Amino acid sequence: MSAPTLKDRVVVIAGGGKNLGALIAHQLVDAGAHGVMLHFNSDASRADADRTAAALREKGADVLTFQGDLSVVENCVKLFDTTQAHFGKISIAINTAGVVIKKPILDVTEADYERSFAANSKAAFFFIQQAGRTLEDRGSIVTIVTSLLAAYTPFYGIYPGSKAPVEHYTRAASKEFGERGISVNAVGPGPMDTPFFYGQENDDSTAYNKAGAALSKYSKTGLTDIEDIAPLVKFLVTDGWWITGQTIFANGGYTTR
Repeated sequence: MSAPTLKDRVVVIAGGGKNLGALIAHQLVDAGAHGVMLHFNSDASRADADRTAAALREKGADVLTFQGDLSVVENCVKLFDTTQAHFGKISIAINTAGVVIKKPILDVTEADYERSFAANSKAAFFFIQQAGRTLEDRGSIVTIVTSLLAAYTPFYGIYPGSKAPVEHYTRAASKEFGERGISVNAVGPGPMDTPFFYGQENDDSTAYNKAGAALSKYSKTGLTDIEDIAPLVKFLVTDGWWITGQTIFANGGYTTR
């Protein structure tokens, strides 16, 4: 069976207003997607989402934006219902959103725990659920996780811990949705050259991470670049559609299992 193309397809991207999510949106539109729903979480991201939406419209795409905390299930349902009502269908669902907390275990508060699991686990689960409810046959679901799932490191107990359940959600969903031809995968980047990374690190830890991958010297920053990840996501929802139920570490040899 031939792999699906992006021509005339409709994409929902959680965290799609900036950084990796925005680049994925541009690459999918450039390859033929005509409808895009860009989700953003807070007012702080509104300007970025509006700029991304305007740029995509200049390319001829029909673009909507949606603000909401996706750990609130009602918002997750509304995101997909709004997309389906406007476009008539949804083909691809990509979740790039998340929260990173770097702390020693002894310093993690209950509020830290609840915030991390709400954003990284609960929201991811219900995003997959609502994608499974609304996606057309031969669709694809991709969740961005982290290569720290394969790391042996201090201070990152709560972040990869709250991302780890997504691997199980991915495997189960790939089995449950497979009869409709929907592929479901997770992608684990290495430390990425975005504000999401730098906000947690100091000069020493940044230097360590920049030297940590086998291919570091071939990266423009030493870190994983968003340009390394967006093409992989595009591949998984097109020619790589036959891959399903997997967590793929795309990190230049930063960690492996």
